[in-house]
Order: sequence, then C-alpha cells, then structure tokens
Amino acid sequence: MLQFLPNYNLAPHNTFGLAEQAKYFVKVQTEAQLEALLENPIYQENKVLWLGGGSNMLLTQSFDGLVVKLEFLGKEREDISESEAIVWSAGGENWHNFVQWTLDQNLGGLENLSLIPGNVGTAPIQNIGAYGVEIKDHFESLKAYDLQKKEWTYFSPEECQFAYRHSIFKAQAKGRYVVVAVGFRLSRRNHNLRMDYGAIRQELERQSLAPSIQNIAKAVIAIRQSKLPDPKEIGNSGSFFKNPIVSNQDHQRLLKEFPDLVAYPAGHEQMKLAAGWLIERAGWKGYRKGDAGVHAKQALVLVNYGQARGAEIKALAEAIQESVYRTFAVALEAEVNII
Repeated sequence: MLQFLPNYNLAPHNTFGLAEQAKYFVKVQTEAQLEALLENPIYQENKVLWLGGGSNMLLTQSFDGLVVKLEFLGKEREDISESEAIVWSAGGENWHNFVQWTLDQNLGGLENLSLIPGNVGTAPIQNIGAYGVEIKDHFESLKAYDLQKKEWTYFSPEECQFAYRHSIFKAQAKGRYVVVAVGFRLSRRNHNLRMDYGAIRQELERQSLAPSIQNIAKAVIAIRQSKLPDPKEIGNSGSFFKNPIVSNQDHQRLLKEFPDLVAYPAGHEQMKLAAGWLIERAGWKGYRKGDAGVHAKQALVLVNYGQARGAEIKALAEAIQESVYRTFAVALEAEVNII
C-alpha cells in the first residue's frame, strides 16, 4: 500500500540537510509498488523526483511535485568459478554497507570505494569512483524499470556507456529508467590490489597493515575520514565538483605557471586535474559565508554548517567555478545534481 505524505520536509533525505519541502512524498519498497505507482493519479498529475540516498543532490528550492524514495533491499551471491563471484544488491542498500558485506565475503574489487556516501542504485548512474577504481571496472549488469514502456529490462556494461562520472542514465536515458538492482563481478582469490593511487600505500604503512582487500578498505576509510566531514555532523555531498580533464598541451601550460599542480594520466593525451587543488590554490579552502562554506580540510567539499539554503550553496559553487576559470582557464563541472 503506497502512502503519500503531503508537504513533506526533505531534510532527513538529503545529506546536505536542506529543509526543503516536497508537495508529496512516497516510499517504494517492492517492484509491485513501483508498477502500481505509475498508475496512481498523484504520480500521473505531478512532476517526479526519484530519490536514492540523497547524497548526490543539492536542493535549491522546494519541490512542487512528487518525491519517490526508493527503498529496495536485499543482497545475494553466486559463485561462478573458483576465482569469481557475481553479487547482486538491491538499489536501496547503503553503498558503504554493501562494500563491507562484499569484504566480509572475502570478495575483492570494491574495497577502494569504501565510505562513499549514497545507495547502490545511484552508483552506476554516476559511475562512482575513488582511488583508481570506478564502478565500471567490476560492473556486471543492472536491472531497471523502463518508465516509458512500463517494462523491466537489463543493461550490460556496454549499454550503460560508462565514462568518467558519467553513464547513459545521465544523458539520453536520463529520467527514463529506475534502477532497482545492480550486479558486480568480484574476485574470490588472487585479488588485484590497487594501492598506488592517493595515499593508500602510505596509510597501510602508517597503520602497519599488510596489503589485503580488507586492509585497503581500512586505509581508504581512514584517509576519507581524515579529510571529509561526516554528513551526520556537517551537511555535505562529498566531492561537489568533478576533476576536470584537460589536454596534455593545457597541462603543460599550467605546469609552467604552477609547478606543484596535481594531475593524473587520463587516457590518450589527456590529464585529470585535482579539482580540490585548483579550488584550494584559488583561495577558497576554509571559506565560509553564513552557514555555506568550503570545508577546511578538503576544498572539493562544500558544506552546510547548519542553516544554509541550497541557493546559497549553489551561489558559492558558481563563485568558485568563476574564480577557478579566471585563475587557471579551467572549467569546473558540478558532480552533484542541482535541483
């Protein structure tokens, strides 16, 4: 039975903690409920915002429509060979908890993605990534509901069209599909450990930890906790901007003026610049105006210190983009969805 709640405060359902209102709010927990929702007049007569963990959005105003909170739960494992297993997670599962579950199963592949906020269902939409690993590296397929055809379908890795923080679900398929479950192909043994991106190897040495998937996760968690604020304590959405990708020519141009520029190879004749370094070098780290600010330990994170409005955080983001472009001639693109 679907329960529609009017004039609903969305503060508990977005990690910025922004107290914007939804005209209507409903939770969907089963596939049958999702199918029934599409036949409901409230769904048919209002614009709709699909909500996962609320970790990748900035609400700049109240939503004059229906907010649908997806709460599909469940996990399962299938061993397909001595070396690999396929694991499936429902889209409403918390991403970090799911990663820890795979590690408890001694399955390798997702350990570098520990402590990323949000739910499993939104992970492939963003092609989330951290410390040299992206979803696409271990993605098997996903199950989704086609809102246009009103039928269930599956997407292969190729059909998802993954790119850096991008997929088909952010482009031509945006708004058409609801992701309800995601499958990953993980290793049961001979894990391919990724330790050379960021400070993972140094953190392992600092904690006197031997390389393993579980210890890499511990190192990643420690690194992230040392730099990133807990959304339960300070409202934020993790990394607010994408790391910009530039040509080797532009990279060399910037190096001449900024020899300490932080960058990583990003494919054929391209380099990925550290957006946090650009923002910090432009003078924004620790900036605060009212309750909207830039985190003091990680300039890539915009924060709500308590009573900021989404519009104030958006204005701050735009000021940072303008400043970085003026300083480096590099355009920053928001990673979060601005609503």
